[in-house]
Amino acid sequence: MTNAINLIGPSWVAPQQVKAFCTTRHGGVSKSPFNTLNLGLNAGDDSVDVLHNRSIVRSHLPAEPLWLKQIHGVTISTPASRKASTGKPFEADAAVTNTPNEVLAILTADCMPVLFASKSGGVIGAAHAGWRGLSGGVLENTLQEMLSLSPGLIPKDIVVWMGPAIGPTAFEVGEDVLHAFAPQGQDILSKAFMPITGSSGKYLANLYLLARERLRSLGIEQIDGDNFCTFNDSERFFSYRRDKETGRFASLIWISAET
Repeated sequence: MTNAINLIGPSWVAPQQVKAFCTTRHGGVSKSPFNTLNLGLNAGDDSVDVLHNRSIVRSHLPAEPLWLKQIHGVTISTPASRKASTGKPFEADAAVTNTPNEVLAILTADCMPVLFASKSGGVIGAAHAGWRGLSGGVLENTLQEMLSLSPGLIPKDIVVWMGPAIGPTAFEVGEDVLHAFAPQGQDILSKAFMPITGSSGKYLANLYLLARERLRSLGIEQIDGDNFCTFNDSERFFSYRRDKETGRFASLIWISAET
């Protein structure tokens, strides 16, 4: 018996043909600690339950999503790379498409899902941006592949939504994370990393601010989202930092073929 599925729509102004939503932890069949709508096959949950959960989400979509094998990297799954690959899940942390009804999917449980759409509705992208991918350039690579799919497209013609991720009051990190973002400059570091009193070398990091500044530096002007915290919102979201053994929710986007 499933609970009512609870979907979150992006708070952005996107073209009518671009459809997107983020799942929550409600509406599936998985048992604790994966209760209930866990969509991650590699989280330790019963695979039969996960596949059932994916079929529930599939009923809200025009096609089976392009599930990626996410590795906290910066590789992008493109139409060309997917055509060249064989059956196995593509090892990448972002995907782009200009094909109607091709559903892009990102799984997270603290890392940031970032959705992209051109204002014309002709090309979309979805990225998995934890601190490693974000500092390594996954957003930059996603944008570049989108531009490659649409000659003449420029960054200011793209809108972005930053989905549910761990918030700035909960994301404790060390010096290694601070150093990873050093190329962004001292000004942003001083705003995005708050030293934790009494804990030398520990900071509270603002993943949303770091991502927003990187997107702005690329020329993207319309950036929405950033009002979530997966760690503190245990009612709606899975959080690896909070629970260790937990599920994954999905952020999905596609270009509707319906006019």
